[in-house]
Amino acid sequence: MDLVVARIGRAHGLRGELGLDVRTDVPHERFAVGAVLTTDPADAGPLTVTGARTHQGKWIVGFAEVADRSAAEALRGVALVVEEDVSDEEDAWYPHELAGLRAELADGTVVGEVVGLEHLPAQDALVVRETGGERTLVPFVREIVPEVDVAGGRVVLTPPGGLLARDADAAVVDRPDGPAEGED
Repeated sequence: MDLVVARIGRAHGLRGELGLDVRTDVPHERFAVGAVLTTDPADAGPLTVTGARTHQGKWIVGFAEVADRSAAEALRGVALVVEEDVSDEEDAWYPHELAGLRAELADGTVVGEVVGLEHLPAQDALVVRETGGERTLVPFVREIVPEVDVAGGRVVLTPPGGLLARDADAAVVDRPDGPAEGED
């Protein structure tokens, strides 16, 4: 299974270096000098790392196949991928391991299916297609997703009221000016 480890961003400087939107916990390993990365789309690569560094908190990488800024700009948006099967960490999963898992509440009530994972600024979110067809983003944090059972084909959710479309009527909304007219 191809795993996206970064997406190529803007060109950096005139020598063909590129900024990366990193999607890996081990960038020092993935972007080590000499590493060869395949690309999506495939005709943009493979790319061989000639140098990697951080600059203002962002990864900047040079590739043997990218000689100047023009060549670098042509790669913007290309995904860098590696072949991976399953995560060897106890508390980490690749998106392809999560897709297709049954989403259920702690009492076993099925609420939908995990169809993807989105990387948001604050944390990752599971994309759940609820049984009614609604697409819901569920923060992928232990308080809301206390159990991921890949072998059992399920994730257990303990969502706060109103997070899932099925309980939108249970949403608690704080109003800064107090309750609306007619509410207690």
